[in-house]
Amino acid sequence: MTDPSSQHFGGLAGPAEPTGPVEPAKSVEAVESAAAGANPRPPQNAAGRRMWPALTTTLALLGAGSLAAAALVPGPVSAPVAPSPTATTQAPVPPQTPAAMPSASPVEARDMSIAELADPAWVSRIAAAGDIPERALYAYAGAAIEVSKTNPTCGLGWNTLAAIGLTETGHGTMNGAAVGPDGTVTPVIIGAPLDGNGTDRVPDTDGGTLDGDVTWDHAVGPMQFIPSTWAKTARDGNRDGQSDINQFDDAALAAATHLCEVGGDLTKSQNWIAAISAYNPSVEYNNRVAEAANRYAALR
Repeated sequence: MTDPSSQHFGGLAGPAEPTGPVEPAKSVEAVESAAAGANPRPPQNAAGRRMWPALTTTLALLGAGSLAAAALVPGPVSAPVAPSPTATTQAPVPPQTPAAMPSASPVEARDMSIAELADPAWVSRIAAAGDIPERALYAYAGAAIEVSKTNPTCGLGWNTLAAIGLTETGHGTMNGAAVGPDGTVTPVIIGAPLDGNGTDRVPDTDGGTLDGDVTWDHAVGPMQFIPSTWAKTARDGNRDGQSDINQFDDAALAAATHLCEVGGDLTKSQNWIAAISAYNPSVEYNNRVAEAANRYAALR
């Protein structure tokens, strides 16, 4: 997108890198890539995301069912694998997410935090296998379960949200931050100013309320929204009556809702690619998210 105000999310805008190893995925093809062996830090777009300049690229169809659909089915199942960059694959039907046993009436359930939606035993097992903070995984899984109810045709999986969270802020652990028991990430994760220095110029839109800068916008929080986007997409995932950009349930639900709005049916490869590209149009970023999403989908 060329209009900064239309960017759906803010990205990593600072010098810090997310924690944990992330390799480019085999499931997205860039026809023209950077020189072999080189790994320069690309400039960033208006949302603060890294973007390769003047690349002529094409994205091969992904096995988007394994990316969009969470690997939340208890018991042994075949691990979904993304196709090769030149393959064309029909996306499989998303598996069902394992919600916790209901303990409240439908009316009371609407007031439950999304962190209460996922099966605790599943969260504990997958968090350990994937080296994901449990509190972050409760948010990713809960957001996926919630949008499966509010937007059942979307097909978004927890693994896509987790892949974005890893790539953006290392699941809320960047720069020494940590996820508290209530899902709040402290200290606040704030990206670099979007001042045109390797980024598009995005003048301040929130009076510095979220990012502390009255001159330029910054990406903020565990899912790295820019203030103008958060103003349009904010959600109250923990049902405390507030939408907090630094609270994981709120941020994960906002990301999930917007990915579905942007991409539609995310079990279709081209739609999944479009949704992730709305988060960040860089092919390198799309590759990294695809690789992580495939890896998380294989966890059991």
